[in-house]
Amino acid sequence: MKVLVTGVAGFIGSNLAEALVQRGDRVVGLDNLSTGRRENLRDMEGQAEFEFVEGDIRDVSVAQRACRGVEVVFHQAALPSVPRSIQDPRETFEVNTGGTLNLLIAAKDSGVRRFIFASSSSIYGNAPVQPVPETTVPNPISPYGASKLASEAYGHSFSASYGLSFYALRYFNVFGPRQDPKSEYAAVVPRFMSSLTNGSKPTVYGDGQQTRDFTYVGNVVRANLLVADTPSAAPGAYNIAAGRPHSVKDLLEALCDILGKPFDPAYAPKRPGDILHSSADIARARAGLGYAPETNLRNGLELTCRSAGLVAGRRS
Repeated sequence: MKVLVTGVAGFIGSNLAEALVQRGDRVVGLDNLSTGRRENLRDMEGQAEFEFVEGDIRDVSVAQRACRGVEVVFHQAALPSVPRSIQDPRETFEVNTGGTLNLLIAAKDSGVRRFIFASSSSIYGNAPVQPVPETTVPNPISPYGASKLASEAYGHSFSASYGLSFYALRYFNVFGPRQDPKSEYAAVVPRFMSSLTNGSKPTVYGDGQQTRDFTYVGNVVRANLLVADTPSAAPGAYNIAAGRPHSVKDLLEALCDILGKPFDPAYAPKRPGDILHSSADIARARAGLGYAPETNLRNGLELTCRSAGLVAGRRS
């Protein structure tokens, strides 16, 4: 089938596109290269099954061209940073919500069969119940979370108004190969890896006891493919995670062990917009999609370090 992957030069988008190409799908990849990296597409470019389009989802004409003749849209493009959204909430809204609306309209006009949206656990905020089921009332505490929630609302409205099958996959703290450690807004795993390998102390914001459902990117890729391939999958929201929380301190200790480095972090004040605890109830994804996380935190960290060419330490 012919599919569109937005944000294709980014971390998750490039991993997803590669899996689609490897299984024989024809992939149109869209990216404006503002945060994505062309080098992430190196193994796909030149293949007959892959076409790269450089463009911005905020441009209506780009969205319309990208969706033409496509069966499934995998919408991964976003400004994915909570700190960045706090600094510039308007651009976060314009890209994440405005861009999503452009793509929804284009998908509707082009007769797209399924629209699979990369949502986020950040829509829940500091949820009163852990692990969080999809029935939890959203309460985002950052502009980034608000932009994802607004995008979901538009998507569900297109299901009701136009019959477009819309799926919101609420990712929980995804990590893995190709996650950029050099970004000012880099996620915690590449930040820690970079610090540990360049001889500086990794920075832990707060006391390190905050918990996250760290999810290896291969699990996320599999979830997307299941949504595209499962005829019985009901439109709606699905938590996509490993289904088990770990503290930031535990994460750093595991990385130190894998890389053979001492545990010696630098502590800094808690950042605005950071959630204290976040873990996912993935029962709906298990039942409705047949989803099951195949790679746990430790194995995912080892795969990530190996892909970066780092020497692994002892295994526990």
